[in-house]
Amino acid sequence: MDILEKIRKLRLERNWTEYQLAEKSGLPQSTISSWYRKNMQPSISSLEKICDAFNITLSQFFTDAPTMELTEQQQKILREINRLSKNQQEKLFQFLKSF
Repeated sequence: MDILEKIRKLRLERNWTEYQLAEKSGLPQSTISSWYRKNMQPSISSLEKICDAFNITLSQFFTDAPTMELTEQQQKILREINRLSKNQQEKLFQFLKSF
């Protein structure tokens, strides 16, 4: 996988400039530009910031499946569901299916 190309693709899908990505990720634009000029790979911590800016997880970044952005509320719901036991999750799913 070409990490830099994936970042470029995700950025262009959102019609963001490198500057906008830098603002949203909290990384200096010069850092992002230097990755491309020097053909360098971002560190994991930088890639995490990039993924946060895109509102995706690292695993979503590395998959070929289409990414889906989650709202803050959807992320909160998923965090709460993950705190439930398997039995509680199953009951919740059954409840949701009843709607």
